[in-house]
Amino acid sequence: MYPLPSISKTLLIIIFLSHTLFADTKENITRAGDALVLLLPTSAYAKTFYEDDGKGALAFTESIATTIVVTNVLKYSINAERPNGENDRSFPSGHTSSAFSSATFLQLRYGWEYGVPAYTVATFVAWSRVYSDHHYTRDVVAGAIIGAVSSFIFTDAYTKNIQVTPLVDNHMYGVQVSSSFSSF
Repeated sequence: MYPLPSISKTLLIIIFLSHTLFADTKENITRAGDALVLLLPTSAYAKTFYEDDGKGALAFTESIATTIVVTNVLKYSINAERPNGENDRSFPSGHTSSAFSSATFLQLRYGWEYGVPAYTVATFVAWSRVYSDHHYTRDVVAGAIIGAVSSFIFTDAYTKNIQVTPLVDNHMYGVQVSSSFSSF
């Protein structure tokens, strides 16, 4: 298997994918946000499969499902008008809640190396929704909170099953190999 990209490589990929940001049209910004919101949950699931992390995949499934349910219950209960007048159900932003659920999961489960680029993408998605007049700022803030909280509820830090620890004691040198087993 090949190692996953570092933060700098990931940020370069994000910048490349969001090149439409520089086109400065609402339609292009909307398209970029729509594309990037799909990238985040796909990346979260891909990371769990790459790590053979069944517990992480389950945690992300619980988090994203909770995010979607809470977001849609609020959308249909409140039925707020969008700034562009197109549709109702503006509050909260589903794009933003999904993006921040994915970003928070990646950060909590795998660390800031994955969290920084994921939060960068999630923030762009939220901004794109306000910039394109699909949502008010309150909608994306609520979406971000819903997504982040759902991941905080279900996600634990990832620990690999095998740990290698160097041992040094006076005239003795060695390596300790330990393994932990889980039910999943």
